[in-house]
Amino acid sequence: MKQQAILCLLLIAALLLGCTGCAAGPGTPTEPQTPVSPTEPAAPGKTVDLMAEVKPAAARSGDKPDPKAAAAATDFSLRLFRAGNQADKNTLLSPLSVLSALAMTANGAKGDTLKQMEQTLGLSRDELNLFFRNYLNALAGDKVLKSANSVWFTSHERFTVVPDFLQTNADFYGADVYQAPFDDTTLADINSWVKNKTDGMIPEILDRIPEAAVMYLVNALAFDAKWAEPYESYSVSSGNFFPENGEKRVVDFMYSEEHDYLENELAVGFVKPYEGGKYAFAALLPKEGVSLEDLLKGLDGAGLQKLLQSRSEATVFASLPKFETACDTELSGALQAMGMELPFDDVRADFTGLGSSAAGNVSISRVIHKTFISVAEEGTRAGAATVVEMTEGAMLVEDPKQVYLDHPFVYLLIDTETCLPLFIGTMVDPG
Repeated sequence: MKQQAILCLLLIAALLLGCTGCAAGPGTPTEPQTPVSPTEPAAPGKTVDLMAEVKPAAARSGDKPDPKAAAAATDFSLRLFRAGNQADKNTLLSPLSVLSALAMTANGAKGDTLKQMEQTLGLSRDELNLFFRNYLNALAGDKVLKSANSVWFTSHERFTVVPDFLQTNADFYGADVYQAPFDDTTLADINSWVKNKTDGMIPEILDRIPEAAVMYLVNALAFDAKWAEPYESYSVSSGNFFPENGEKRVVDFMYSEEHDYLENELAVGFVKPYEGGKYAFAALLPKEGVSLEDLLKGLDGAGLQKLLQSRSEATVFASLPKFETACDTELSGALQAMGMELPFDDVRADFTGLGSSAAGNVSISRVIHKTFISVAEEGTRAGAATVVEMTEGAMLVEDPKQVYLDHPFVYLLIDTETCLPLFIGTMVDPG
C-alpha cells in the first residue's frame, strides 16, 4: 500500500444548554514548553504552544456579522441539511460547525479548489473570514455561547506548514497553534483540549492518529442556557406521537404557552426563547398534506430568515416532546453533490496554501460529523463534532394558535440576532 499523507482538520462544537458551565480559557495540552518557530521541530513526545510566534490581529470592537453573510450562511445550512438528511431517521446537523471547519480549510485552498469551496459555501474566503471574525468578536463577554479554535500540526520533517496559513486562522478565528509529534501523547493532548473546551461534554473525539496525519484544525463551542420559562412538572404528561410510517409512539410531551408564532404556506411553528433572549429553539410543523421532505425542499436561507424575522405575536398553545437523539454522519458525498468535488480529488485538489507533504498531494478524504441533543424541562443540551480529513492521492391575533408537535417536525437552535442556525434537526420518531 502506498504511503499516504493525511491532513485532518477537526472541528468540535459542543453546545451545553441548561447544563453545566463552560471552560473559560485555553486548554493546556502539556506542561508549558518554550515556543518555537512554525518550522522548527518539536521536542520528541512534546506538544509545543507556538502562540508566542503566531500573534492574532487585534480585535475590532463594534463590528457585527453582516446580515447578508448570515443569510448566505443560513442558505448553506439548509442546502447541507437537505443533502445530508436521512428521510427515515432523526437527523441532526450543526451547520455552523461544518461551515467553520470548511472555512478554516479554505484558507489553505487555491485555484479552482478554492473556487468550488466558495461556490458551495456561498461566500468568498474573505467574506467567510470576516464573518467568523465578527461573529467571534460579537461573542466577547457572552455568558451563553463561547468559542475556541486551535491548529495542531505534526513536527515530522516530511511536512512543511505555511506560516501565513497559521497567521490567517489566528487573525480571523483566534486559533491557538500547537506543534506536536502526532503520537499517543498528541492524541491525549487533543482529546484533553476538546474535553476542557467543551466542559466535558465531549470527553474524547479521536480514537487514533493515523501514521500519515499532518494537521488538525479544531473549533470548540460551549453553550450553557436554560429556558426563559422552564417547564413545570405539572406541564409534562404522556401522549401519542405519530411518525410518518403510521406507527404510534407514547412519549412525554412538555406543554406550554408561547408567544412567538411562525407560519408560511408549508408550516406552522413557534419560537421558544432561552434565558436572556439571544438564543432560542424554533420548531416548524408541516401543515396537513405537507410532508417533512416537502417542507425541507421548500425552505431556503432567505425564506427561513424571513420566516424567523417576521414571527408574529400570538398566544400559542404548544407541545414539545422530550427527546434525545444522536447522529453520526459522513458528509463527503453530500458536499460533493453540492458542487464541492475538486477538494476531494486526490490528484487535482490544491491545498498548497496550507502546507506541503513529501508523501504527495493533499485532498479532503472524509468529513465526519457527529451530533447529540437532549431536550427536556430545564433546557437543552447539544453537541457536535466535525472532522474534515484530507489525504494524499486523493403580530397579535385574537384567537390562540395551536402547535402540537405530535408528528414529524423540523427544529432549530438559533441565534436570534442573526437568525443563524447553530443546529438543524428533524424529529421523525422520538421513541
